[in-house]
Amino acid sequence: MGIHIIKMPDIGEGIAEVELVAWHVQVGDTISEDQNLADVMTDKAAVEIPSPVAGKVLALGGTLGEMMAVGAELIRIEVEGAGNTSAQAAAESAAPAAEAVAPTPAQSPAAASKAPAPAAKAPSAPAAAGSARAPATPAPVATRQFGEAPLASPAVRRRAWDLGIELQYVHGSGPQGRILHEDLDAYIQAQQGHSAMAACITQYAPRTGSQQVPVIGLRRKIAEKMQEAKRRIPHFTYVEEVDVTELEALRNKLNNLHGATRGKLTLIPLIARAMVVALRDFPQINARYDDDAGVVTRYEGVHLGIAAQTDNGLVVAVLRHAESRDLWGNASEVARLAEAARSGKATRDELTGSTITLTSLGALGGIVSTPVINYPEVGIVGVNRLVEKPVVMNGQIVVRKTMNLSSSFDHRVVDGMDAARFIQAVRSLLETPATLFID
Repeated sequence: MGIHIIKMPDIGEGIAEVELVAWHVQVGDTISEDQNLADVMTDKAAVEIPSPVAGKVLALGGTLGEMMAVGAELIRIEVEGAGNTSAQAAAESAAPAAEAVAPTPAQSPAAASKAPAPAAKAPSAPAAAGSARAPATPAPVATRQFGEAPLASPAVRRRAWDLGIELQYVHGSGPQGRILHEDLDAYIQAQQGHSAMAACITQYAPRTGSQQVPVIGLRRKIAEKMQEAKRRIPHFTYVEEVDVTELEALRNKLNNLHGATRGKLTLIPLIARAMVVALRDFPQINARYDDDAGVVTRYEGVHLGIAAQTDNGLVVAVLRHAESRDLWGNASEVARLAEAARSGKATRDELTGSTITLTSLGALGGIVSTPVINYPEVGIVGVNRLVEKPVVMNGQIVVRKTMNLSSSFDHRVVDGMDAARFIQAVRSLLETPATLFID
């Protein structure tokens, strides 16, 4: 038997270090060739690290959230044959590798909580008294030690909160004990036999638990970028109401005529078209501002950032040359980019280089929002919820479909009047949709 050490590979593009965001194996696991070992984050793109060999995992070389240099030891595997390192070299580096898996007392509790689990799993133990809500029925057994934060995606955490479920008590069947939606379903099914009185008592029992969630991976990148944008850019927001009755009639007509063959249209490609047309007269808004160099770069092509919500957070994918595609071309590209972003497969090129961003929360869009500019762009347009309401037209009260556009701009290089005129131009195009297609 031999030792095969896998080092952090060179991701390319001059990247010297990456963030370790997920382990897919544990010490003691038997793995196969090409099995995914870990996920690392570079800029906004997640990259999978596959195994070039089959064998048994001996040690993990990093903790979640750690920045690892290219060439650093990632994982140590026992393999058939000689391996890729001598026995002496393996012995000399065994202690540091072991320390990476089992944090020393000098490490902070937060760092220790992020360390990958050792081969021998600790026995399940009930949560300590007062650590979580008092269950009305016999307390479920905790699937992890007290103080250990359950692993779950934001979508799972949100659903658990809505259902009043303490994740501390839910068994996780995903990688590294990650709690999945299926685990919530199983937990709910197990609790269905309890009496209505017990459920009522549980619902109103005090909740005293807390969770510490490391801000790592994509969530850390989002936090850093939002902080940078708000620190560097003096935002101002302009909101305009748009009557989209005729636009919705056109969209429904196009979907009835061509939906089966070309795909269904949402409002996004129509709004994107309106922005493309309006930007012809406002090139100072389709721009990026290098405030270090004091240079604004205006772009002829519209590389439209499309904000897409994923389980890990908000990702801005780039619809390149939106001006060169028709409605269905933009619609299919937006759908492709959104799926790539949600699955974590979007490439670096697909997540960089936007010149202005369009963001929408869909049916949850609210009445007004104050979107944060995607630095170093100088403008962002937010789409709010579409509603039907009575309005006065020609002295008559009629029902119309309306929505607000909430836009933010960099006040250093975009004047308030120019921003208002740009959004009013977008509004005019949307309220008279035939003008969207006049060159």
